[in-house]
Amino acid sequence: MTSLATTAAALDPEACYAAVRSRDRRFDGVFYIAVSTTGIYCRPSCPARTPAAANVTFHRSAAAAQEAGYRACKRCLPDAVPGSPDWDVTATVAGRAMRLISDGVVDREGVDGLAGRLGYSNRHLGRLLRAELGAGPLALARTQRAQTARVLVETTELPFADIAFASGFRSVRQFNDTLREIYATTPSGLRGRRGAARRRESGSIALRLAVRAPFAGVALGRFLAVRAVTGVEQVEVAADRVVYRRTLRLPHAPGALRVDLVDVAAGEPAQLDVRLTLTDLRDTATALSRARRLVDADADPLAVAEHLARDPALAPLLARHPGLRVPGHVDGDELAVRAVLGQQVSVAGARTVAGRLVAETGTPYDSGVEGLTHLFPDAAAIADLDPASLPMPRARGRALTGLAGALADGRVVLDRGPDRDEVRRALLALPGIGPWTSDYIALRALGHPDVFLPTDVGVRHALAALGGASDTARWAPWRSYALLHLWTSLEPDPGRAQTERANTTCGQ
Repeated sequence: MTSLATTAAALDPEACYAAVRSRDRRFDGVFYIAVSTTGIYCRPSCPARTPAAANVTFHRSAAAAQEAGYRACKRCLPDAVPGSPDWDVTATVAGRAMRLISDGVVDREGVDGLAGRLGYSNRHLGRLLRAELGAGPLALARTQRAQTARVLVETTELPFADIAFASGFRSVRQFNDTLREIYATTPSGLRGRRGAARRRESGSIALRLAVRAPFAGVALGRFLAVRAVTGVEQVEVAADRVVYRRTLRLPHAPGALRVDLVDVAAGEPAQLDVRLTLTDLRDTATALSRARRLVDADADPLAVAEHLARDPALAPLLARHPGLRVPGHVDGDELAVRAVLGQQVSVAGARTVAGRLVAETGTPYDSGVEGLTHLFPDAAAIADLDPASLPMPRARGRALTGLAGALADGRVVLDRGPDRDEVRRALLALPGIGPWTSDYIALRALGHPDVFLPTDVGVRHALAALGGASDTARWAPWRSYALLHLWTSLEPDPGRAQTERANTTCGQ
C-alpha cells in the first residue's frame, strides 16, 4: 500500500482507489472520494458499495469536494474524521494554514489576519491553498464552521441560533443555507436523524473527538498526570482510563476541558469523549481544535509504527504501547514557560514551581470543578515579574521573563502558524534558551513529528537500556514518536504512573 503521506501529496488515482476498495481508515481525512452519479463525497472507508472507478474523483479537502458541487455522505460523515497527518509532517504553508483555520483565526481575524500570520498576501495565500488543498481560505473556513455546527446540532440541545453564532456564522440564515447545501438537510433534520441529542450539563457541551487507531490513551494520560500543575490541571488515573481536566485561556473568554483517554485497538473506530465548559460559545471550534492538539489526534500511528519497527531495538517498545502519541498542548506560550521551568530539574520540581507561579500570578477562574481554580498566567504577566523574586537560579529567572517578553510582544509566536525553523532560530536567540528547550517546545507546542533530545537524561537512560547502539537518525521523520517510546519505557510499571521514578525522566 502506498504510504499515507505519498498518497496525500500526489493524489494518485490508482492508489486512492485501492484505498477506497479496501476501506482503509488510515486514509480518512487524507483525501476524499466524490461520486459523480450520486453527487456525494465520502471518506475512503465509507461502508457503502464501492463506486466504479470511472465515476469518482479525489479531493485533498472536504472544502474542495464541496466547491466541486458535492454533498457530504450521510452514512460515513466524511467531515467527522481526523485531519491529514501531512499537515504536521511537511508543515507546508497549507498545513500551517489549516491549523490556524481550525483554531478559528479566519472567523476572528478574517483572511487578512490569516495571511498576516503566515507572512503572505491574501492573493498568494489563496493560490497556495487552492494548489495544495483545492480550495481557498474562505471555503476552508466555511467547511470548518459547518463541521462545528453539525457536531453541536447532533450532540447538544442548544438552540439553533446559539449554534449558528458558536460555529462562526454571521447569521442564522447563512447557517441554515450552508447546512442545507453541504448536508442536504435542515438543522432539524440533522438533529432528528442522529437520535436524541445529549443534554448540556452544568453549562458544558459533550462532544466526540475522532482519532486514528490504534490509540494509546492511557499512556498519554499518564504522561500528562505526572506533569499536572495544581490549579490548572487535574488528572484521575485508572488502569483502563485516564480523565484529564484543565482550564483554558480562549480568545473570547475562559473555559475548561475534560478528555476521557482510553486505549483503542487497531481497526476499531476511535472517538474520545470530550466535555467543554465555555463562557462564550464562539470559542467552541477553538477549544475543540486545542483538544485535538493535546491528544495528537491527527497522527498516523500505523505509518509511524511501520517505520520505527525497522529498528529491532524499538520493536518491543512499539508492541508495548501501540498507537503511542506525542502529548501536545493547548497553549504554546504556557508550554514554553513550563519548558524553561523544567530546565535541569526533575519533573516534580518543575511542577512544584509551576504551581507556585499559578497561585501567585495566575488568573482566578471558577470552573465548577474542585481543584481547577486558575488560568495559567499569560506571557505579559510573567514578563513583568522580577527575576530575583522567582524560586529558581537568577539566570533561569531572567531566561523565563525574557522568553515571556518575547511571547508577549510577538517576537516569538507559538500558534503553529510560523515556519518551525524560524521559530527555533527566534527561540535560540533569546538568552538562556538552548537546543533542549527550543526542541522540547517544538515537540509539544508546535507538534513537530521529528524532534529528538539526545542530551535528555531520560533519553540517555532509555538508550542505554536498549544497548546504546541504535542509529537514531534512521528514525526520521518520526523521531518524536521514538522519543516518547523511550521515555515511556522508563516507567517501572504501567499501573504505577505517578511514581517518583517517572518524575525524573523528562521535561515539563
